Amino acid sequence: MSEPREPGAPARPVTALFQHGRLTAIPRRAARREQLLTHLTETLFETGRTYTESEVNAALRSVHDDCAALRRYLVDAGHLTRTPDCLTYRRTAPNAGG
Repeated sequence: MSEPREPGAPARPVTALFQHGRLTAIPRRAARREQLLTHLTETLFETGRTYTESEVNAALRSVHDDCAALRRYLVDAGHLTRTPDCLTYRRTAPNAGG
């Protein structure tokens, strides 16, 4: 069992969730999942660009097979917005998601 982290100690880097460029598992803890979502948003999506659902899926599938869950988490957390018809997605402005 690992020792608890001291207050103010740096969290494990989000890259610890990846092995050989692939996400090993989607974190269950909300705070850790938010770190992952921020990382994915910053590394996979450009601000101001419109993406189709297929493009979002392809980007997310490049790191994890469950692209639907990741896409849903990104939208629910406010990192991506989608049109009411769910056909297009956009990255939100930095700090708009949380």
